[in-house]
Amino acid sequence: MDAITNPGTTGDVAKLMEGIGRAARAAARKLATSPADTRNAALTAMAKVVRDCASEILAANQADIAAGQDKGLADSFVERMTLNDERIEAMAAGIESIAALPDPVGSVIDSWERPNGLKIERVRTPLGVIGIIFESRPNVTADAGALCVKAGNAAILRSGSDALGAAKAIHACLQDGLEAAGLPREAIQLVPVADRDAVGEMLGGLGGNVDVIVPRGGKGLVGRVEEEARVPVFAHLEGICHVYVHADADLGMAKDLIVNAKMRRTSICGAAECILVDAAVAQTHAAPIAEALIDAGCEVRGDTAICEQVPGAVTATEHDWGKEHLGPVVSMRVVENLDAAADYIATYGSAHTEAIITDDQAAADRFMHLVDSAIVMHNASTQFADGGEFGMGAEIGIATGRMHARGPVGVEQLTSFKYRVRGTGQTRP
Repeated sequence: MDAITNPGTTGDVAKLMEGIGRAARAAARKLATSPADTRNAALTAMAKVVRDCASEILAANQADIAAGQDKGLADSFVERMTLNDERIEAMAAGIESIAALPDPVGSVIDSWERPNGLKIERVRTPLGVIGIIFESRPNVTADAGALCVKAGNAAILRSGSDALGAAKAIHACLQDGLEAAGLPREAIQLVPVADRDAVGEMLGGLGGNVDVIVPRGGKGLVGRVEEEARVPVFAHLEGICHVYVHADADLGMAKDLIVNAKMRRTSICGAAECILVDAAVAQTHAAPIAEALIDAGCEVRGDTAICEQVPGAVTATEHDWGKEHLGPVVSMRVVENLDAAADYIATYGSAHTEAIITDDQAAADRFMHLVDSAIVMHNASTQFADGGEFGMGAEIGIATGRMHARGPVGVEQLTSFKYRVRGTGQTRP
């Protein structure tokens, strides 16, 4: 299987992926019944190897970046794929935090006893083999692989071609950690080629060997996955996140939260992309908030009301509403009231993360009731939309669909369940 690193035909790719699928299924059976201590030992070993091999990972990443810049990749794309010492340490620490989480496998979700004496338990079980298709972030290799192992699943990872070098370096560390703990290296496999046909093979299920697909990337990738997948999908759509400044918002808090929500890291899916200002405070709040963003280096694209108050704002086009800018650009407009804000989000949002800033608890509660996104926040930066910040150790992505997993996809979301029924000889009349 490893010998086919540069397939020349579709048949070669199909053969490669078929072997990956079979190996993943065999590894998944071993992982599902492995002791928690063994899986945790593997994770701890992975973190150590990542730290030990930091220089190799950085060198591979620099080669990826140089190649990407030669191809003219956008700065926002390059920023997402860039690693440094701090991010590698965060990667290793994230793996250790996953190891420290309670073991989800075998945990009892619920239990009850029937009148006939049958005792029934609903128990968490691994999903099996999880295919993760991601684009520019090489750190997803570590997060996804570690989360799958913790939950007793095998992982098949497919990195975008622009970050494949760093992904391969990180993947080697993960496999070394598995081997150190006596677990099969095939429990985490990385598709070794950039051929797009490999994605098609994964979406087809690899002969029944893939149980779920998790896409993490832009609209094009997610659209292809949702159109072609023959297995269940945890959809991670765009992060078109909104912050609504309510009539009872504290101006100082609003400025601080919005600048952080937009500018802390502009390329992540939890970055705010649109600011909605209630008409009741537009005259007092809109200009100071916009100017704080501009002072922080952000371009503000506003509607007529915003541009009239903010000389530095740029007139927005229809394309700017419902756009994931993924850079230091934000859309901003005035809305009539809370209901109008909720209607706007329903029309232009991606069901990822929305926030309200207000001192009115009843208004916050109403906003959280009306807005049907995976994450809804009150008086907090949207940049907290992250599995690590939620105490999940890490995440594979933010699921924006409504089935099974929603919001940060952590270890619990990577499990299903079965029923254990214990009797004392009962027969059904």
